[in-house]
Amino acid sequence: MSTTNPNGLITRFKFQSLLRQDSAGRRIILKGTISGQPALLLVERAAFDIDPAYLNSFPRLVTHVNNLGDNDIYRWYMANSLPDGTLDQPTPPDLKLNLIYPCTEAHVAKYSFQQSRAVVETPEIYTKFVRPYMQRCREEGRLNWVFNIIEGRTEQENVLFRSEEADLKDDFLLLPDLNWDRKTIGGLHLLALVERRDLWSVRDLTRGDVAWLRHLRATLVKTVEGLYEGVEGDMLKFYVHYQPTYYHFHIHIVHVDLDPSATQGVGKAISLDNVINQLDTMSGALTGMADVDLMYTLGEASELWTKIFLPLKEGKVPKSTG
Repeated sequence: MSTTNPNGLITRFKFQSLLRQDSAGRRIILKGTISGQPALLLVERAAFDIDPAYLNSFPRLVTHVNNLGDNDIYRWYMANSLPDGTLDQPTPPDLKLNLIYPCTEAHVAKYSFQQSRAVVETPEIYTKFVRPYMQRCREEGRLNWVFNIIEGRTEQENVLFRSEEADLKDDFLLLPDLNWDRKTIGGLHLLALVERRDLWSVRDLTRGDVAWLRHLRATLVKTVEGLYEGVEGDMLKFYVHYQPTYYHFHIHIVHVDLDPSATQGVGKAISLDNVINQLDTMSGALTGMADVDLMYTLGEASELWTKIFLPLKEGKVPKSTG
């Protein structure tokens, strides 16, 4: 078969069925024929051009920007970077944009490349240094956008489910994660935000929360199954982050086919089921995750590394982070 005219081969491809789509929607495999012979077409989004000339013009190349939502300084969009199609076959959005404006130096540090470090946070380190750091983050207003959602001021169009528990402190709401395109089921990624404010992270969970956590997990399974046809409970993974991005307890729910990323890896994600089982083996209702060592990874530009774990590594006493 001649390969001198690749465009001719592609244009002669007759689509029959979609064999597979990856969870992030970046790769599809199509089954079809060319001149009556079976053929497979594997399509993957190309890497971004990083030439400065292209990057300088990038904002002007983006068209048909549609708002997905906004809250405080965070905004999310779908957009096109490809030439316009026709009225019959419009060009589908190929970009998901997250805009942080105005951003802070902390945002810049978070999203810049930085060497990671594995640290072990003991109960003593947590109590003396990390907990005061969490307190300061909360007092600086970094959770305003979360409370805006919980209290019904923003993003209500994105709330998929709001529970009505017998005890109001047990209520939660369900939202799509910002990085999910809200269409690709294999990439399903949801967030469950609890309404109670006494839980800042997994560290605040105790043995006394086991029954509540099991009820919460079961309710989430039933809710997600009802929202998305074909999704069953054993197609879902539940985990929490430590350290989390923000200090208000929330649970990640993802489809098992979602491609594992750094946010699901060891040193970031902790299985909710493992947390529940670990708590259940503890003695005393008040014992909990604050009483165990936790290993996780930090970037060298993070405050937790520069202000706490680097000084500890150097044999110094960290300065107050409160």
